[in-house]
Amino acid sequence: MRERFWELPLARLDKQEWEALCDGCGKCCLNKIEYEDTGELAFTRVACRLLDGQTCQCSSYHNRHDFVPDCVVLTPRKLKEIAWWLPSTCAYRLRAEGKPLYDWHYLISGDRESVHRAGASVRGWTVSELSVTEDDWDEHIIEDLS
Repeated sequence: MRERFWELPLARLDKQEWEALCDGCGKCCLNKIEYEDTGELAFTRVACRLLDGQTCQCSSYHNRHDFVPDCVVLTPRKLKEIAWWLPSTCAYRLRAEGKPLYDWHYLISGDRESVHRAGASVRGWTVSELSVTEDDWDEHIIEDLS
């Protein structure tokens, strides 16, 4: 990968660089509630059934659509449509907005664990969507996801 590739415009990243931009926080795998009357978006602690709550990684990333057909494949083109529902700390969203990565991002720190030490991941505080009915997601709303 190119040196400091994350500072390039997203459209110039190759597939490996694009994938490497992910900070591994797991926040995008949290289920969200969108209120139709206000357009407001609320993140919940309820995570996709495939999210490993300790590693904050998808347990079946390459085959995830076999289990979760509506899982979003994030691409530079798709990012323009969905950036509004990504967490504000997301590296993809930050770069799309022309902002730098946080110091805890492993591309800056050199350490994949720094996202967890900074408290910027979902490690240890999610519940699986398999254990919570969709009607009860509102009981798991997160007030501040930053």
